[in-house]
Amino acid sequence: MHDVIPTTLRSDRYLLAVSFACFGVAGAAGATADELGLTFGATVLAVVGVYTGARYANLVSRRSLAIHAFALWSAFLAISATHLVGLGTVGAVTPGPDGAVALGLTALTWATLLTACAATTFLGFREYGATVSADTPEEQVLEGDTSDYSTR
Repeated sequence: MHDVIPTTLRSDRYLLAVSFACFGVAGAAGATADELGLTFGATVLAVVGVYTGARYANLVSRRSLAIHAFALWSAFLAISATHLVGLGTVGAVTPGPDGAVALGLTALTWATLLTACAATTFLGFREYGATVSADTPEEQVLEGDTSDYSTR
């Protein structure tokens, strides 16, 4: 009898966190950018965010990526409710300087929006076969690919 050692899929959530942070800083910098250097820096950070998001999407399963995309979209909808009330109103109610609260909420809004968009896009690429990585063995079994097994 063969002993099967359960293995977990690789999870590099720090890549997701780096992507989220890059998108947040790029969004905050883009919201306040009046000069070309700040806009260029925000663009570079957004590109780094997309790259790290792509690396993360390549390392996790489809199910995990779908769960994270759904969670990010839900967080974006919850955070965007603060924009309906008004950032000035939220800043007046919360402790701290009004400008810092508004900038923080803007960064958080951009981070959740862009990370959710990236996760959804990479999930779509994976769903429609636009990836070069092979499916994990669990995904092959779920899709009915039994080419590794005899048919007798």
